[in-house]
Amino acid sequence: MRWRGRAAVIGLLTTVLLVPAAVADPGASAAPAARPPAVVVLGDSAAAGDGAGDYEPGTRGEDGNWCHRSPHAYAHRTGLPGTSINLACSGADTGDVAFPAPGHYTEPSQARRLAEIARQYRVHTVVLQVGANDEGSLTQIGKDCVRTFIDPVQPACRTTIGPYLGERTAAAAAGIERAARDVREAMRRAGYGTTDYALVLTSYAPPVTGKMISVPIAIGCPFSRPDAEWGHDVLFPAFSDAVRGVAQRVGAQFLGLDLATDGHEACTSTDPAAEWHRRITVDPHAFVHGGLDAFGWHLAQESFHPTAAAHERIGACVGEIVRAGVAAAECVTGADGVTRLVTAGTERPAAA
Repeated sequence: MRWRGRAAVIGLLTTVLLVPAAVADPGASAAPAARPPAVVVLGDSAAAGDGAGDYEPGTRGEDGNWCHRSPHAYAHRTGLPGTSINLACSGADTGDVAFPAPGHYTEPSQARRLAEIARQYRVHTVVLQVGANDEGSLTQIGKDCVRTFIDPVQPACRTTIGPYLGERTAAAAAGIERAARDVREAMRRAGYGTTDYALVLTSYAPPVTGKMISVPIAIGCPFSRPDAEWGHDVLFPAFSDAVRGVAQRVGAQFLGLDLATDGHEACTSTDPAAEWHRRITVDPHAFVHGGLDAFGWHLAQESFHPTAAAHERIGACVGEIVRAGVAAAECVTGADGVTRLVTAGTERPAAA
């Protein structure tokens, strides 16, 4: 009886030790700590790198994909450890980031793709820059300002849009918050807790200012100086404040960019190469990859977007705020032309 009992125990132990090897899932992911580290950026053209040039094959108009992801985008300039992955796509709005997006330029929801990537890598930083393309937001306001400048019968856009700016930024903030919460959900689905990674929300750098030189329309900036000044000093800071509020509500870090390219906006220099935003830019090479689909908007898609020089400086600020772990900060270019991170908090906010 004693031997039979010992044999049964040995048999049970053998079974316990062997079964895991027999039923292990060969496709199961490694533990997060064992995965290669990564930084992931989501959002629209400002994050994708539209305007920075040298776009990745497959995003230059091929098969209808005009995401214009650039290897010079700030996603690849943060200095943070690991692989940098850019999911941002030119023209994307907050709905294209969130679940369950129908897709943009042939691509599915960015949040869904983030969840997949977070299972393959140890994603330690996620950056979200989105909201400019939502209805009535920055892109539409910019088009309205161009339209009113060209048509002298129309009143200045600052006078028609200004009284409703609060309503517009509140609507944009609601969309940004939905997208940010779906980014959180994507990471949760991939097995991450809210303290396992940094989530950074950024605002936008104004492409024009009232300090344009010469005759603005003649050098590629069809804006009146008063409207451009209003956009630089009122519109973009108001949008930045809205994004800051979202960051607080979702427990993310906030990086303000409304002074990131100060003094280097489009049409502020006699040398366009010294500017950190594109003037009106027509790219006939778009036909090479996009065919006839390039005709129209895609020919000028790079216009009024940050250049590679701007992305380099923004990327450095992203890296700094993540390393500092502060709740909020501004990426500011001083009169000396040096871009610095100016902190506005001391601790990362608690996730909601």
